[in-house]
Amino acid sequence: MVNLYSDTQTRPTAAMRRGMAEAEVGDEQSFADPTVNRLCERSAELLGFEAAVFLPSGTMCNAIAFRLHIGPGGDEVILHRTSHPIIAEAGGPAAISGAVIHPVDGDGGRFDADTVRGALRTGRDRYTPRSRLISVEQTTNVAGGRVWPLEQVRSVLDVAAEAGLRTHLDGARLMNAVVASGVPAHEWTRGFDTAWLDFTKGLGAPVGAVLVGSRELIDEAWRYKQMWGGAMRQAGIIAAGALHALDHHVDRLAEDHENAQVLARGLAGIPGVELDPETVETNIVVFGVPDAAGLCAELERRDVRMGALDATTVRAVTHLDVDRAGVQTALEAVRAAL
Repeated sequence: MVNLYSDTQTRPTAAMRRGMAEAEVGDEQSFADPTVNRLCERSAELLGFEAAVFLPSGTMCNAIAFRLHIGPGGDEVILHRTSHPIIAEAGGPAAISGAVIHPVDGDGGRFDADTVRGALRTGRDRYTPRSRLISVEQTTNVAGGRVWPLEQVRSVLDVAAEAGLRTHLDGARLMNAVVASGVPAHEWTRGFDTAWLDFTKGLGAPVGAVLVGSRELIDEAWRYKQMWGGAMRQAGIIAAGALHALDHHVDRLAEDHENAQVLARGLAGIPGVELDPETVETNIVVFGVPDAAGLCAELERRDVRMGALDATTVRAVTHLDVDRAGVQTALEAVRAAL
């Protein structure tokens, strides 16, 4: 199976498994797991923050961050309508944090400063929620793996600062943006109140993400981690996989980006496919076809897996388990299926 459904489909390499099996461990809840502690210290330094907490998933990173910034009083978060908290977290921001979701538009999942200004609500009257938080997804997900321009991020942060809003960076594929742009991770996260980094997508670890912020915010994040059942015991076994990913799987993300370009250019040449390869910046390829579900079902019969986003849109994501030969196999399958 050439599995392009998502970069979440990656499996730990043999070397990563060895590192996990040999990891030094302790009680993570008591800050006694040296491997988890090392991962948190390294992640905080990498992203330019005071402290970090290791969590089971990126979804929990978003959930805790939103709860840190938004109380149960009906305040709102401004974010792109295709972002993960809206489409893939089961209504968590509303259920857990009481957040009003204010979806906005923008090219490739990226809104701009003027859009934020137009969306702001002061809450001076009793009829409207108060804008409290802005959440940025870097890279974008179902909008096509696009990298926010750094100056666009800075301008959005400037508007947030002027309005007294909190800011959060969803870094599920942050290292893809780092590799694609050459901009260090701490530059992407500078100015945000919280941010997180996922290890289970292109970085290829089986479990885990790290939420970073000020010491005060991370101390409070630990309270929610405990409350929601995210605290662990000998978690160094999985933290070791994340450390291995940071050591060995960051630079190689460039290979995924190259493979995505090959895939995009090949798809664009197939009759029935709508795709501009110039929009493919990292490892996510989103393209149009007449019947997305039908195509994906036919691809499954040909041992190629992609995902239908809607009736006419398909997403394919390159990762470390799909090499160039796999990309060529996928192209041949799409051509034959269509």
